[in-house]
Amino acid sequence: MQSVAPPDLNRETGRNSADGLSTFHGHGASAVRVLLTDDVAPDHPVAALVPLGADGLDRIEAATRLWRAFNNRPVPPDSRLTAQQRRRLRHMLQAVDGRMDGASYREIADTIYGTSRVAEDPWKTSALRDSTIDLVKDGFALIAGGYRKLLRHRRRS
Repeated sequence: MQSVAPPDLNRETGRNSADGLSTFHGHGASAVRVLLTDDVAPDHPVAALVPLGADGLDRIEAATRLWRAFNNRPVPPDSRLTAQQRRRLRHMLQAVDGRMDGASYREIADTIYGTSRVAEDPWKTSALRDSTIDLVKDGFALIAGGYRKLLRHRRRS
C-alpha cells in the first residue's frame, strides 16, 4: 500500500509561504501542522524530510507519530512532557498573564493555589510565595525563547 497525502488536509484554510502551503491534518487537540511543497497533490505520495542533527531522534519520533496519524493507526501519547510538567507550564503561563496584567505575586498565588491555602502561612516566608515568583520568572524565560526546549527530549550528553 502506497502512502498518500491524507484526504482531510484543508487547503482552503492553509497559508501560503515561500516554502509551500502550511495547513493542518486532523482537528482539535489532535491536529498536526503540515507543510505541503508546491508539487504535492492529494493523490501523490508524501515524504518527510528529517534533518539528522542533535534533535534527529525527536524528529524521527514526530515523523513516526505523523505517519501513524496519516494511516489511521493509534498514535501513542507524546512522551516529551509528563502530566506534572504540563501542569507547571500551565501555571507558568497563568502567572505571567497575571503579572503582565499588573497582579501582585500574592494575587497570582491566590489564583493558582487557592486563597485558603495561601493564607495558611505568613506570606513573606511562604513556600508558595517562592514558588509563585519562580513560576513568573520561568514563565518569562519560556516566552523569551525557552519554549524551544519543550520540543526536545532530555538526553544524556
